[in-house]
Amino acid sequence: MAALALLVVGGMALVNAISGEPEKKGPATLASPSGGGRASPSESSAKTSPSVAVPLVIRVTGQPTTVVVRVADAGGKVLTNGTLNTGETLQYKESPLQVAAGNGGSLKVVIYGEVQPQKPAGLRAQWFVKAKS
Repeated sequence: MAALALLVVGGMALVNAISGEPEKKGPATLASPSGGGRASPSESSAKTSPSVAVPLVIRVTGQPTTVVVRVADAGGKVLTNGTLNTGETLQYKESPLQVAAGNGGSLKVVIYGEVQPQKPAGLRAQWFVKAKS
């Protein structure tokens, strides 16, 4: 029951986060690596064969869209909250994660190496990345 309550509260927080001020935080984009701890070795390797060990890879394949990525625990730390542009790729090594996008159809989402089904264009979308046991 507590887990369900946490998911509901987290979902409401994501909705509020998307409607708030955009603020980019979190991992370096693969398109312009800055030596940050969360960037992958290269953009081409993320495109062709995302690592199964990596919990989450997000690539903007359509129009720019607002994306919020939050650690799905009691602290709910926001890793990314802002507009991502076409071609940007983000990779996250932690889990569990909650992901929300203003336009889910603009994203290619890969969770633990598995490409997720495409979401409808123009509609808000959510994903949940479970902690690997």
